[in-house]
This record gives sequence, structure tokens and C-alpha cells, in this order.
Amino acid sequence: MTLELSALDKSMLGSEQGPSVVAAMKILIAFSKAIGAGSLLDISGAHIDGCLYHGKAGLDFVERLVEGGGRVRVPTTLNVGSFDLIHPGMVKMTVAEEVPARRLMKAHLELGCQATFTCAPYQTRFRPEFGQQIAWGESNAIVFANSVIGARTNRYGDFIDLCCAMTGRAPAWGLHLSENRRGRILFELDAGSEPSDSLFVGVGLIIGQACGDRVPVIAGLPKPRDEDQLKALGAAAATTGAVALFHAVGITPEAGTVDEAFQGTVPEEIVHINRADIDHALSRLSMVPDGAPLRAVSLGTPHFSHDEWMRLLPLLRAVAPDRGIPIYVNTGRATLSRLREEGSLDGMEAFGLIPVADTCTYVTSILERLDGVVMTNSGKWAHYAPGNIGVTVAFADMKDCIQSAAAGHVVRGVS
Repeated sequence: MTLELSALDKSMLGSEQGPSVVAAMKILIAFSKAIGAGSLLDISGAHIDGCLYHGKAGLDFVERLVEGGGRVRVPTTLNVGSFDLIHPGMVKMTVAEEVPARRLMKAHLELGCQATFTCAPYQTRFRPEFGQQIAWGESNAIVFANSVIGARTNRYGDFIDLCCAMTGRAPAWGLHLSENRRGRILFELDAGSEPSDSLFVGVGLIIGQACGDRVPVIAGLPKPRDEDQLKALGAAAATTGAVALFHAVGITPEAGTVDEAFQGTVPEEIVHINRADIDHALSRLSMVPDGAPLRAVSLGTPHFSHDEWMRLLPLLRAVAPDRGIPIYVNTGRATLSRLREEGSLDGMEAFGLIPVADTCTYVTSILERLDGVVMTNSGKWAHYAPGNIGVTVAFADMKDCIQSAAAGHVVRGVS
């Protein structure tokens, strides 16, 4: 397929736009041709996943754009980095590790990106609107934007997301196009399921494993308490599979009915999900039985919203854990700033609360001890942390995590 370029696209290939824009447009054109896009389209925003330091190549790429005088053309948020710039003493790095990690985060700011450093840009003032075309990296953000908001983005990886931001353009392909947003596989959830946080995680784990790159439609999902439950579902689905968009019938904006979600077509496959299936999926996230000694709790993957904090803080006061078990909560710096302005965190350190900003405990060295069990309410954290940082994980709802911190060992289902 021939890639059609607009006058603007062609102008960005000219030297008058500067070497960084030329480089970004050349890369974007090569990518678009490789995936078979017929043209490019305008985007209203971008979210960059390349702030986490993985090696010199990533830093070299961004530095080259900075040296060429590059600036992003659309509002552009940044995903988590390797370093908590708000609490610099928290991350355990050598100087040799810290310098490039900090530099990578700073270099993105020099390109005009916003200092959000969150995996949940939909919780910031840069949240897109229904139907807006965007170019986002970070799997949970992508699936949330597409599914819960109804904005449009593909799964953009490192470098391509930044090239889109530098040019304000993205390939007219994939989930940017209405015809590719139709459901292809139907998941029917047994009636009567309680809308617990773990239910949404379990459903996400199942659909991620079962649907591959097909757009799933979920029928029978109970009405969520809030969008954080849908956030957890999408994050789990994107963790165990390639899900970038799901439709929940009667809940998400492009799925008022099953027929609407499938755009009048017939499902390629129908999968039934019962409580036993959900329990089995969740059981695979825990590596220890109840009663195992606990070293830490980690919440907020994806980053905790203000609403989640408002659920957690009263629970901490009520349970009042005092065994010195740290309770790490990953959150965006904008959310953290709001909490501090409200005084919501005053006195919370007595219960072991440790807010983490700009990064996440499963991607960098923050936890004091890795030799015991860490408990989490996040399907994504439970899935990745054992391989990333070598910890033993127990999964449970938030209340059980806090009850366990108070007990000093893993407990579940305690009223």
C-alpha cells in the first residue's frame, strides 16, 4: 500500500523544520509503511513510555532529538521513569545507574513534554475526550483510553510514540479507525457476580490470555463502583495479553448493546466465565498460602487515583497497622500534590505508609527487603514483580492487604 503524505507531512521532511523533526518524520513514515497504513492523521496528544531507563540506546535517541532542537507539537505526558524525583532518597541506585536514569527523564522535559511521570495520564488534566485521536504508550493507559474513555490509540512502543508527539501525526491504521474497533470475541460472565475489585482483575486476566489481539466484548459484567475497577480490568488484560481495547456491554461508551459492540457482526468465538474460572486465574497470582510472613505491601499499579486514596486512608485509620510493615503506594505526582494540599496524608506514616511518585516499585529498587512476601491488590504488579525484582507475591483485595499488614502475615477474607 502506498502511503499518502499531506503537504504538512512533506514539509516536515524539509530541512527548514530542523533535523529532529526530519528524523522523527522519517521514522514515522517507515513505521507506517511497514504496518500498511495508507495515510497519517492528526493527533491531539501523546503519552511517552520511554522515560524508564533500559540502556544507553534509549537515552541516545532522546538526546539526539534534543541536540537537534526538537520540541513536541502536541500536549505530551510522560510515563514513569526509573527514579522518584519527589523522594530521591528512596530509590537504591549507584551513581553510575542514577545519572543516566535522571538524564533520560530530564531530556524528555527539554523536548517540551509534561513532567507527569505517571502510568495513569488519564488521571491528569491531560485526559483525552471521547473520539479524540491520540498516540499513547504504556499498556494500561492505552487500554483505558480506548475502552473507558473512547479515545483512539494503538499500542505505541518506545520511540514511535515520541515520533508521533514530535510530528503531531500518527498512522491511520488499527484502532484509530472505526471498523477495527468492533468486537471479535464475546465473553459471557455468569450472572450474580459481585463487583469486587478482584472480580475485575480476574476477568481481565482471563480475557487477556484468551483473546490474543482480538477486541473482546464482555457481557454480564456488573456495574463497576468506579472507573478504577475498569482500570484494573484493563491493566490485567494488557498484562496477560495484547489487549488494547475492550467493550463492556452497558458500561463502556462504544458498547451500549452487544450488537453495537460487534458493529452488527457475529462473534468469532464465545467464551463463558464463571466464578471458578475467576478464582483459578486469581490463584495463579499468589505464590504463598495464608499465614505466610509478610515483608511489605505494594499498592497502586497502575498509579493510585485520588478516589483510591480516599478508600485507603480511612481503612488505614480503622485497622491502624503498627508492626512496621511498609505499605508502599505508587501514585502520580499530581495526585500526591493534591493529597498533601488537602492534608490527607498527615500522620499516615505512623501506619507504615510510604507514597512513591514518578516510578513504580516493580520497575526499580525501592523495597527495603526482597526476602519475604509482598502483598498487592494489583494483578499487573503480581504478574511482573516476581520476574522483575525477585519477590514472592500474594494477591488480595486492598482490605486484605491492610489487614495483613496489621497481622504481620497473609490473611484473606477477614471481616
